[in-house]
Amino acid sequence: MEIFWTGLGSLVRGEAELRGWTYLWMFPIYGLAILMEPIHNQIRDWPFYLRGIVYVFFIFMIEYTTGWILRNTISLCPWDYSHSAYSINGLIRLDYAPAWFAAGLIFEKIHDLLLRINI
Repeated sequence: MEIFWTGLGSLVRGEAELRGWTYLWMFPIYGLAILMEPIHNQIRDWPFYLRGIVYVFFIFMIEYTTGWILRNTISLCPWDYSHSAYSINGLIRLDYAPAWFAAGLIFEKIHDLLLRINI
């Protein structure tokens, strides 16, 4: 997902190679998405807009916390949003909330599909 997202950014900048990238640090960080499983199960019957808000909150919390830990243990964070007016300490971007809202709802649909086909 991140490689696709950064590749789209490349497209928006007019770069024909559509270069996308990620960092090895992101694999364990994205693995923390498993923590959202019990949350998804608890809020399954809520209206979509409330579920989306919950997903944004938890994704921001994970992104901020892991970025803070990396910055304070190895003195760097793979992402730096400090150039954005919507950044909080350079670790999260509030203007990404709509993308995280949509991602959370999409992932719950993928989760439910995988359950239905028994994967």
